[in-house]
Amino acid sequence: MADDTMSYPVKLSIDYPDKPLNRLTTFFRIIVAIPIFVILALLTGAIFSFRMSHHVDYRQFIHIGYVFLPVVLMILFRRKYPRWWFDWNLALVNFCFRVSAYLLLLRDEYPSTDEDQAVHVEIPYPDANKDLNRWMPLVKWFLAIPHFFVLCFLFVGVLVCIFIAWFAILFTGRYPRSLFDFVVGVQRWSLRVNSYCILLVTDKYPPFTLAD
Repeated sequence: MADDTMSYPVKLSIDYPDKPLNRLTTFFRIIVAIPIFVILALLTGAIFSFRMSHHVDYRQFIHIGYVFLPVVLMILFRRKYPRWWFDWNLALVNFCFRVSAYLLLLRDEYPSTDEDQAVHVEIPYPDANKDLNRWMPLVKWFLAIPHFFVLCFLFVGVLVCIFIAWFAILFTGRYPRSLFDFVVGVQRWSLRVNSYCILLVTDKYPPFTLAD
Protein backbone atom coordinates (compact mmCIF):
# COMPACT_ATOMS: atom_id res chain seq x y z
CA MET A 1 0.00 0.00 0.00
CA ALA A 2 2.83 2.39 0.80
CA ASP A 3 4.36 1.96 -2.66
CA ASP A 4 0.98 2.54 -4.30
CA THR A 5 0.51 5.71 -2.30
CA MET A 6 3.95 7.09 -3.06
CA SER A 7 3.50 6.44 -6.77
CA TYR A 8 -0.01 7.86 -7.00
CA PRO A 9 0.14 10.70 -9.51
CA VAL A 10 -2.12 13.15 -7.66
CA LYS A 11 -0.67 14.80 -4.55
CA LEU A 12 -1.66 17.47 -2.05
CA SER A 13 0.35 19.05 0.74
CA ILE A 14 -0.33 22.06 2.96
CA ASP A 15 2.49 23.69 4.91
CA TYR A 16 2.07 23.57 8.66
CA PRO A 17 2.11 27.17 10.00
CA ASP A 18 5.58 28.15 11.25
CA LYS A 19 4.21 30.82 13.56
CA PRO A 20 1.15 31.24 15.82
CA LEU A 21 -2.13 31.65 13.96
CA ASN A 22 -4.13 34.85 14.22
CA ARG A 23 -6.71 34.44 16.99
CA LEU A 24 -8.89 37.32 15.83
CA THR A 25 -9.33 36.18 12.22
CA THR A 26 -9.77 32.61 13.46
CA PHE A 27 -12.63 33.69 15.72
CA PHE A 28 -14.38 35.53 12.87
CA ARG A 29 -13.23 33.17 10.08
CA ILE A 30 -16.72 32.46 8.69
CA ILE A 31 -17.44 36.19 8.36
CA VAL A 32 -14.00 37.13 7.01
CA ALA A 33 -14.19 34.36 4.39
CA ILE A 34 -17.51 35.51 2.90
CA PRO A 35 -16.05 37.56 -0.02
CA ILE A 36 -13.73 34.81 -1.25
CA PHE A 37 -16.41 32.19 -0.66
CA VAL A 38 -18.82 34.14 -2.90
CA ILE A 39 -16.19 34.16 -5.65
CA LEU A 40 -15.68 30.41 -5.24
CA ALA A 41 -19.43 29.79 -5.35
CA LEU A 42 -19.74 31.78 -8.58
CA LEU A 43 -16.95 29.72 -10.16
CA THR A 44 -17.97 26.26 -8.99
CA GLY A 45 -21.72 26.61 -9.18
CA ALA A 46 -24.68 27.58 -7.05
CA ILE A 47 -28.06 26.12 -6.31
CA PHE A 48 -31.26 28.05 -6.79
CA SER A 49 -34.77 26.94 -6.03
CA PHE A 50 -38.22 27.96 -7.14
CA ARG A 51 -41.68 26.73 -6.27
CA MET A 52 -43.99 25.76 -9.11
CA SER A 53 -46.85 24.78 -6.83
CA HIS A 54 -47.61 24.36 -3.15
CA HIS A 55 -46.36 20.77 -3.28
CA VAL A 56 -43.41 20.79 -5.67
CA ASP A 57 -40.08 22.47 -5.03
CA TYR A 58 -37.63 22.35 -7.97
CA ARG A 59 -33.91 22.74 -7.36
CA GLN A 60 -31.32 23.10 -10.09
CA PHE A 61 -27.58 23.57 -10.42
CA ILE A 62 -26.57 26.61 -12.44
CA HIS A 63 -23.22 25.05 -13.38
CA ILE A 64 -20.64 22.75 -11.82
CA GLY A 65 -17.46 24.71 -12.44
CA TYR A 66 -15.25 21.85 -13.61
CA VAL A 67 -15.12 20.82 -17.26
CA PHE A 68 -16.49 17.30 -16.83
CA LEU A 69 -19.03 16.12 -19.39
CA PRO A 70 -17.10 17.52 -22.38
CA VAL A 71 -13.98 15.69 -21.13
CA VAL A 72 -15.97 12.46 -20.88
CA LEU A 73 -17.07 12.82 -24.49
CA MET A 74 -13.61 13.76 -25.74
CA ILE A 75 -11.96 10.80 -24.02
CA LEU A 76 -14.71 8.45 -25.17
CA PHE A 77 -14.85 9.47 -28.83
CA ARG A 78 -11.55 11.22 -29.56
CA ARG A 79 -9.20 9.89 -26.85
CA LYS A 80 -8.10 13.46 -26.14
CA TYR A 81 -8.01 15.66 -23.05
CA PRO A 82 -7.71 19.26 -24.32
CA ARG A 83 -4.92 21.03 -22.48
CA TRP A 84 -6.83 24.22 -21.81
CA TRP A 85 -9.66 22.26 -20.21
CA PHE A 86 -7.08 20.56 -17.97
CA ASP A 87 -5.48 23.91 -17.13
CA TRP A 88 -8.87 25.35 -16.14
CA ASN A 89 -9.67 22.36 -13.93
CA LEU A 90 -6.24 22.47 -12.32
CA ALA A 91 -6.48 26.20 -11.58
CA LEU A 92 -9.95 25.74 -10.11
CA VAL A 93 -8.78 22.81 -7.96
CA ASN A 94 -5.91 24.90 -6.60
CA PHE A 95 -8.22 27.79 -5.79
CA CYS A 96 -10.76 25.48 -4.12
CA PHE A 97 -8.12 24.01 -1.84
CA ARG A 98 -6.70 27.42 -0.91
CA VAL A 99 -10.18 28.52 0.14
CA SER A 100 -10.72 25.19 1.88
CA ALA A 101 -7.46 25.52 3.84
CA TYR A 102 -8.56 28.97 5.00
CA LEU A 103 -12.05 27.87 6.00
CA LEU A 104 -10.69 24.81 7.82
CA LEU A 105 -8.38 27.12 9.84
CA LEU A 106 -5.27 25.42 8.46
CA ARG A 107 -3.72 28.68 7.27
CA ASP A 108 -4.03 32.40 8.01
CA GLU A 109 -3.22 33.74 4.53
CA TYR A 110 -6.29 35.06 2.78
CA PRO A 111 -6.81 32.80 -0.28
CA SER A 112 -5.26 34.09 -3.47
CA THR A 113 -7.11 33.66 -6.74
CA ASP A 114 -3.92 32.78 -8.63
CA GLU A 115 -0.92 32.18 -6.33
CA ASP A 116 -0.16 28.78 -4.77
CA GLN A 117 0.63 30.19 -1.32
CA ALA A 118 1.08 27.31 1.21
CA VAL A 119 -1.19 24.85 -0.62
CA HIS A 120 0.58 22.57 -3.10
CA VAL A 121 -1.41 20.50 -5.59
CA GLU A 122 0.23 18.16 -8.08
CA ILE A 123 -1.91 16.78 -10.91
CA PRO A 124 0.00 15.62 -13.99
CA TYR A 125 -1.43 16.29 -17.43
CA PRO A 126 -2.56 12.92 -18.82
CA ASP A 127 -1.78 11.47 -22.22
CA ALA A 128 -5.34 10.44 -22.98
CA ASN A 129 -4.35 8.19 -25.85
CA LYS A 130 -1.77 6.23 -23.85
CA ASP A 131 -2.74 6.57 -20.18
CA LEU A 132 -6.54 6.70 -20.15
CA ASN A 133 -8.97 3.94 -21.07
CA ARG A 134 -11.68 5.50 -23.20
CA TRP A 135 -14.44 3.49 -21.48
CA MET A 136 -13.43 4.11 -17.87
CA PRO A 137 -15.19 7.50 -17.50
CA LEU A 138 -18.49 5.66 -17.85
CA VAL A 139 -17.91 3.52 -14.75
CA LYS A 140 -15.51 5.47 -12.55
CA TRP A 141 -18.33 7.05 -10.55
CA PHE A 142 -19.56 3.55 -9.70
CA LEU A 143 -16.11 2.21 -8.83
CA ALA A 144 -15.55 5.20 -6.53
CA ILE A 145 -18.65 4.51 -4.38
CA PRO A 146 -16.62 2.83 -1.59
CA HIS A 147 -14.49 5.98 -1.36
CA PHE A 148 -17.57 8.22 -1.16
CA PHE A 149 -18.90 6.07 1.67
CA VAL A 150 -15.65 6.28 3.66
CA LEU A 151 -15.25 10.01 2.98
CA CYS A 152 -18.68 10.72 4.46
CA PHE A 153 -17.43 9.41 7.81
CA LEU A 154 -14.06 11.11 7.47
CA PHE A 155 -15.67 14.50 6.86
CA VAL A 156 -17.60 14.09 10.11
CA GLY A 157 -14.23 13.62 11.77
CA VAL A 158 -12.97 16.77 10.03
CA LEU A 159 -15.83 18.79 11.51
CA VAL A 160 -14.93 17.54 14.98
CA CYS A 161 -11.27 18.44 14.36
CA ILE A 162 -12.19 21.95 13.25
CA PHE A 163 -14.28 22.47 16.38
CA ILE A 164 -11.42 21.37 18.63
CA ALA A 165 -8.80 23.27 16.62
CA TRP A 166 -10.86 26.49 16.80
CA PHE A 167 -10.65 26.48 20.58
CA ALA A 168 -7.00 25.38 20.52
CA ILE A 169 -6.04 28.30 18.27
CA LEU A 170 -7.97 30.81 20.38
CA PHE A 171 -6.16 29.69 23.53
CA THR A 172 -2.72 28.70 22.23
CA GLY A 173 -2.42 30.16 18.72
CA ARG A 174 -1.57 26.71 17.37
CA TYR A 175 -3.44 24.13 15.32
CA PRO A 176 -2.69 20.74 17.00
CA ARG A 177 -0.34 18.95 14.61
CA SER A 178 -2.16 15.59 14.76
CA LEU A 179 -5.47 17.24 13.90
CA PHE A 180 -3.80 19.28 11.15
CA ASP A 181 -2.35 16.14 9.55
CA PHE A 182 -5.71 14.37 9.72
CA VAL A 183 -7.63 17.23 8.09
CA VAL A 184 -5.01 17.58 5.33
CA GLY A 185 -5.07 13.81 4.85
CA VAL A 186 -8.83 13.82 4.30
CA GLN A 187 -8.43 16.68 1.83
CA ARG A 188 -5.75 14.68 0.03
CA TRP A 189 -7.98 11.60 -0.11
CA SER A 190 -10.86 13.68 -1.48
CA LEU A 191 -8.61 15.22 -4.17
CA ARG A 192 -7.45 11.81 -5.36
CA VAL A 193 -11.01 10.52 -5.63
CA ASN A 194 -12.15 13.64 -7.48
CA SER A 195 -9.16 13.39 -9.82
CA TYR A 196 -10.10 9.81 -10.58
CA CYS A 197 -13.84 10.13 -11.23
CA ILE A 198 -14.51 13.83 -11.92
CA LEU A 199 -11.35 15.39 -13.32
CA LEU A 200 -10.59 12.07 -15.10
CA VAL A 201 -6.84 12.65 -15.14
CA THR A 202 -5.87 9.11 -14.13
CA ASP A 203 -7.20 5.57 -14.34
CA LYS A 204 -5.21 4.46 -11.30
CA TYR A 205 -7.59 3.61 -8.47
CA PRO A 206 -7.13 5.91 -5.44
CA PRO A 207 -5.56 4.35 -2.34
CA PHE A 208 -7.55 4.07 0.87
CA THR A 209 -5.15 6.17 2.90
CA LEU A 210 -4.61 9.63 4.33
CA ALA A 211 -0.87 9.46 3.74
CA ASP A 212 1.01 11.58 1.25
